[in-house]
Amino acid sequence: MRLKLLFTAILFVSASISQAQSKDEQQIRNLLQTQVEAWNRGDLEAFMQTYWKSDSLMFIGKNGIKWGWNETLANYKKGYPDTAAMGKLSFNIIQVKRLSVMYCYVVGKWMLTRSIGDISGHYDLLLRKIKGRWVIISDHSS
Repeated sequence: MRLKLLFTAILFVSASISQAQSKDEQQIRNLLQTQVEAWNRGDLEAFMQTYWKSDSLMFIGKNGIKWGWNETLANYKKGYPDTAAMGKLSFNIIQVKRLSVMYCYVVGKWMLTRSIGDISGHYDLLLRKIKGRWVIISDHSS
């Protein structure tokens, strides 16, 4: 009887953890879809709402490290000054890995389809749950 009770408790805890993980993963996938939609509207400010609005936000790209939300937005505006440069964004999410209750790690590929020439690369993101909301705290895109 005790063994059966223990087994039932383990199954319940496993199911609860799995459900929480899939809920978090779905929220993160929705966050990335929000980014795609904002980008494809040409709305960099809306795109940036998925990032941590902090001076501690870290963005690593081909020109090195940029710190802070404002610096990252300015960098995007400089690199993508108009909708022709922005093109149409799509993501191929390769992995969403929950590191803890507060952190998730995402690896994927980004693609821009543009009239001036398509480009693509890979990214890895570290997300943190802050005040019940997942935000990107570190972005390494190449």
